[in-house]
Amino acid sequence: IEFRFPTNRRALVNQRELGTSFNSFSEGLRDALRQDPDVVLVGELRDADTIRTAVTAAETGHLVFGSLHTYDAPSTVMRLVNSFPANEQDAIRAQLSTLLRGVVSQTLVPRAGGKGRVAAHEVMVNTTAVASNLRKHDGHNQLKQTMQTAASEGMSTMEGSLARLVNSGQVTRSEAEFRARDRQEFQRMLEFYAQQGAKLRVNDL
Repeated sequence: IEFRFPTNRRALVNQRELGTSFNSFSEGLRDALRQDPDVVLVGELRDADTIRTAVTAAETGHLVFGSLHTYDAPSTVMRLVNSFPANEQDAIRAQLSTLLRGVVSQTLVPRAGGKGRVAAHEVMVNTTAVASNLRKHDGHNQLKQTMQTAASEGMSTMEGSLARLVNSGQVTRSEAEFRARDRQEFQRMLEFYAQQGAKLRVNDL
C-alpha cells in the first residue's frame, strides 16, 4: 500500500489497495467514482487507461490529485500526452488545457552540513499562457520560458528553486548544480538572487 490516511473528524476517507481491492489502477479508479467522492488521489498515473479515467473524473467535477515519476512540469506534460496513441494526443492536450490546475515537481537535495534533505520545487499554474502552450504540439518546449516570466502568478522553475536554496545556504552549489537540468539558467538565477541579497544588505545599512 502506498499511502495510509489517518482518521480525523474533518473527512471520510475510503482507501483502496491494488491487489486487494482491485486488480488494476484504472479499474480501481473507475470503481472509486461510483462511490461519489469529492476528492480522488491516484497513487500513480501509470498508463493511458488510468489517465483517461482520471481526466473523466476531473471533467465530472471531482478534484483529482495524481503523481508521476517526472523531473519537472514540461516532462510531466510530455509523459501524460505520450501515454496515449498518436491519434488521441490532440484530444488529451485540449483536455489538459482546460482541466489541469497546476503541476508541482519536487526533488530532494542533501542539506548543507549533511543532516537531512531539503526539497526544491517547481510550480506551474495553468494560466491563459500555459493553457495556450498545452494545446500546441510542441507547446511543452515553451512552458519553461512561460514559467520563468510568471513569478508574480505563483510559478517557479526548478533551477530558480535550487538557486534560492544555495543563496540561503541550505544546500551546496555543487549539489544544486548536479540536479539542475539547465545549467545556464541555474547560473543566471544564482546571480540574480545574489544581486537581490546584496541590494537588501545595502538598504539595511
